[in-house]
Amino acid sequence: MFHIKERHGRNGTTSMHRCAPARLRAARPMNNTLVKGLRLLAELARSRQPLGATELAHRLALGKSDTHRLAQTLVEQGYARQDAATGAYRASVRVWELGAAVLANLDLKQAAAGPMQALLAGTRETVHLSMLDGDDVVYLDKLDSPEPVRAYTQIGGRAPAHCVATGKALLAWQPPALLEALAARLAPHSPNTIVAPAAFLDEMTRIRAAGFATNRGEWRASVWGVAAPVHGPDGAVIAAVGVSGPAERLRGARLKALGADVVSAARAIEAALG
Repeated sequence: MFHIKERHGRNGTTSMHRCAPARLRAARPMNNTLVKGLRLLAELARSRQPLGATELAHRLALGKSDTHRLAQTLVEQGYARQDAATGAYRASVRVWELGAAVLANLDLKQAAAGPMQALLAGTRETVHLSMLDGDDVVYLDKLDSPEPVRAYTQIGGRAPAHCVATGKALLAWQPPALLEALAARLAPHSPNTIVAPAAFLDEMTRIRAAGFATNRGEWRASVWGVAAPVHGPDGAVIAAVGVSGPAERLRGARLKALGADVVSAARAIEAALG
């Protein structure tokens, strides 16, 4: 069934044309390429580990060549990253950046605000909230230490994940294949950076056992840090919260005490997330 609608021309004349009902207009074919790309991006975003083209094609019932083409487009546009060693794909932090403005039910920064303030008050060291993006961490939020000598970073800044406490806390819960691939390409950034593959993998094991990570001058020789992973409602590690400061303030017994502090802050953030 169609209905008649008046159309008014620029010269004041009126013509009549037939309009399809809204339900028929809505039934027009969708852009299949866009739909496939969005489904692929959603699959990557939900996955706890990188996915190869074959696995993605199987999950989405797509051809492998189509899957590879769509995934490469996402990589080129910055919405996915491809591991050079394994060829597997994972969603990038840009997906989070797009959704950050509408995260009404899972606002990580809002959930972390109170625990981060408490962590700052209790430690008087700079507090960071970070997420993993490929081989780097991105600082989502930070609170500066009131001390005159403190660690300096900026929101939106990056650091190599294998060198900083929040990055190591995020990496330790990644799939073994990803860690082994990363271990083969570790770059030194200070005399203390762990670059030997076996030593790095041992460090990841120690972090998982302890529940928190430490940075003993591995990014900047004079700056140490401690961080713990933050798990989302589904159990996946989605962020890390930590403190950093001059090495002389964090050495010795205080490093272990700060480990308990950051673990407590991470659990508080998880509780706020629900």
